[in-house]
Amino acid sequence: MEFDGLLKLYNAPLDELLAQSRSLVSGDVELCALINAKNGRCGEDCRYCAQSSHYKTDIAEHPLVGVEDVVRVAKEARENGATRFAVVTSGRSPETLDKICEMIGAINSLGLKSCASLGILNEVQVQKLLMAGLSRYHHNINTSRSYYPSINTTHSFNDRINTCKLVKDAGMELCCGVIVGMGETIEQRVEMALELAEIAPHSIPFNILVPIVGTPFENYHDKINEEHILRTLAILKIANPKSIVRLCGGRGQRMSRETQQTALHTAAEGVLIGNMLTVVGGELCMTT
Repeated sequence: MEFDGLLKLYNAPLDELLAQSRSLVSGDVELCALINAKNGRCGEDCRYCAQSSHYKTDIAEHPLVGVEDVVRVAKEARENGATRFAVVTSGRSPETLDKICEMIGAINSLGLKSCASLGILNEVQVQKLLMAGLSRYHHNINTSRSYYPSINTTHSFNDRINTCKLVKDAGMELCCGVIVGMGETIEQRVEMALELAEIAPHSIPFNILVPIVGTPFENYHDKINEEHILRTLAILKIANPKSIVRLCGGRGQRMSRETQQTALHTAAEGVLIGNMLTVVGGELCMTT
């Protein structure tokens, strides 16, 4: 679909828009969970992020956790219905992969599908993760190419795209999504959907900004409302009919139970459960 057509859909009556996206969802919901395996002290300057060392935020920093910690949290996630479990670390790139590869093996041994979000990767790192048995790699584009310089200056949009390409070229599944409510325009939300269509990820995590005190975006509480959250979810699904659109960070804080229900009926087929990094996850709304 071209930009003008998707923009026209975004601005169509909401019922019409949601009816079109509803026709593309299966009705099944995939649950995934994560462990925040390394928190804080990130040298990148993402303006929304509590973990950036450029800002003073009230988070508890910690180094890479042990494999036993990953196993414990992964077992809890499995008991709560998760079928995928991710290791997530702060920082531009992983400092070492040996311990993380042990974690991946441990997750797989529990019967869960392993995922990881470790930042920007090179080809050698991708191959090492592949050999360790990693099922899916998570690396968001976060926003549109045109808006990217407004949220980060320490790396480029192309740096992110390159990691996504390396992951897919290696034959690994890719999870790649966005954060909305960071001041982007409607047109830039449409750009996001089309840029993701070019990447063709298996899963699209959908996050809504929860402003963190101490970050440059701490006062961005009014940059998107629930109607436009639904509109954005719908065009993401329409532009990416083969991808699982997944409700992730901010859903508990920025979406009512009713809006979550609507999203799960009309556009989303996946949910991240449990603790969402430095934003506590809201109660899962799964009523059918």
